[in-house]
Amino acid sequence: MIKSDNRKTQLDAFLAKCLEEQPFSYQAITSDASFRQYYRVITDSKNLILMDSPVELIDNRPFVGLQQDFAEAGLVVPQVIAKNLELGFILLSDLGAEHLADRLSLDSRISEYKTVLDLLPQIASIAPSQWMKPYDKEFIRLEITMFKEWLLERWLGIELSREYSRFWHELETVLVDIMLEQPQVTMHRDFHSRNIMKTSSGWALIDFQDAVQGPISYDAVSLLKDCYFTLPKDEFEQLLKYNYELMSKQEMMESMSFEKYCYYFHLTGLQRHLKAAGIFCRLFLRDNKKGYLQNILPTLSYVYDVCTQYEQFQWLATWLDNEIIPLIKLKLEPQL
Repeated sequence: MIKSDNRKTQLDAFLAKCLEEQPFSYQAITSDASFRQYYRVITDSKNLILMDSPVELIDNRPFVGLQQDFAEAGLVVPQVIAKNLELGFILLSDLGAEHLADRLSLDSRISEYKTVLDLLPQIASIAPSQWMKPYDKEFIRLEITMFKEWLLERWLGIELSREYSRFWHELETVLVDIMLEQPQVTMHRDFHSRNIMKTSSGWALIDFQDAVQGPISYDAVSLLKDCYFTLPKDEFEQLLKYNYELMSKQEMMESMSFEKYCYYFHLTGLQRHLKAAGIFCRLFLRDNKKGYLQNILPTLSYVYDVCTQYEQFQWLATWLDNEIIPLIKLKLEPQL
């Protein structure tokens, strides 16, 4: 919903100017995990999408700049029809309403995943841009800290003991090193089934505004270990091998073995899923977005599975199994 009468007046005036006074209507369709709100704008000739992105909370320049970078790389992204960055309004072409997430029960799932994975070399080859924030040691560590701050401390009320604080610091150090020692390429950074759309022009990408230069395995992790959908094990293994072979053929792996890639993939996933679980709690506690709570346990199942495979992370697997996950289940009972 429009947050105030003044905001609605601004929005109406923006659309009237862009659409040259032709009749139009609009309706809210969705919001994302940020402060953005989206509307489908309906006219006599076509539909468009309006992104309402408040400037006091979000810098909208990276969206516009990266949209151009992705489009110039030959990727299908929404076209920017008009914009007012001072007010935070961006009018976009309408890509429809069918996401990869809507097609995951179809028999074509494996082949569609492969065609989506085929986009990764194209994304990875995008040149570094002024709109890409540094994905450095400090930022990677900050992402991991979201789990400790928002899930453990703020939601569950757990304070780390001295021993677990030492374990946690060692975990952060290992994951930061793993993320930075991989080949660094452009990554979408939120490359999952809800951000990939089926269109007449092929698979299209949305929510690319946080793209950065980072570890080569990251986008594959986002897709194949999706927080919103869990692939059957045999399909996951088939697609992981497909991704490795694809990126190797494009000479992006620096002669990396499949075993080494799996190691990078698993630990990059550990970083991403700790971050995601923390963000889901932040969305609930700070932004009153309850809908993401249901994704916490599936996301932590990825964390648990990786931790059981590596002796250095067995402490976290045990802690998750014995204390953290049982507490989460208790917290979720009245919410879900």
